[in-house]
Amino acid sequence: MNLDPRLLDVVVCPACRSSLAADEAASELVCAGCGRAYPVRDDIPVLLVDEARTPS
Repeated sequence: MNLDPRLLDVVVCPACRSSLAADEAASELVCAGCGRAYPVRDDIPVLLVDEARTPS
């Protein structure tokens, strides 16, 4: 996963508006608030709530 670090400064979770952190091992962006994990495909974050993995 090759995301520009400045991107994480401006992108927020579409569900709760909390900040997102990169999980390099899983190729996901994980929300600090609600815990949803958004996939990153071909270095493009997919910030769709329906595509997010919810915490169990």
